[in-house]
Amino acid sequence: MRAFRVRVFGRVQRVGYRRFIIDEAQGLGLAGYVRNLPDGSVEVFAQGGEEALERFLEAIKRPPLGEVKRVEVEEVAVDPEVEGFRIIYGELVDELQEGFGGMQEVFMQYWREFRDFRGEFKDFRGEFKDYRKEFEDYRGEFKDFRDEFRDYRGEFREFARRTDESFRRIEERYGEISERLTVILETLVRESRETREMIDESLRLLREAIDSLK
Repeated sequence: MRAFRVRVFGRVQRVGYRRFIIDEAQGLGLAGYVRNLPDGSVEVFAQGGEEALERFLEAIKRPPLGEVKRVEVEEVAVDPEVEGFRIIYGELVDELQEGFGGMQEVFMQYWREFRDFRGEFKDFRGEFKDYRKEFEDYRGEFKDFRDEFRDYRGEFREFARRTDESFRRIEERYGEISERLTVILETLVRESRETREMIDESLRLLREAIDSLK
């Protein structure tokens, strides 16, 4: 176990820095406190394992909001009575200013990001103009394709008309052929029956002649 007292200088008050400190310390399992000092700096007391403390001292230099300009670190004795990590709050007026300042810093951060995005949007607007020009070119080509499509549509209609006419003719010829085949089949069946009767009659006469010869 080791302990450090840290003074952090820069734009670290009214920007949510203490909340950032306590989140980092609790995440690393450290004990101690953080508080604002009248000169605008922030005091941090932290104790715990050596590796966790090293990571903590590096993390507090890079807050998401505000700016750390200088960090003074002093190793001190471990305080066995300190448990958990907490914020030591100041006067009510100071804490209200701290809260409003933190909200203002968040708002300004979003505003800066929006301003950067607006600059990027201007660049995209220039690219959009180029795309719009290309789209106009494509629209001209599309008109040509549309004219070609109309021609193909006319040809397709003519092809469909000729196809329907061809099928109609085939159907008519098929009806004629079907009728003729029906007549031929009926004739073959009738002649086949007559032929069979003639053969039977001839066989009967032949048997009678053979019997007479006997």
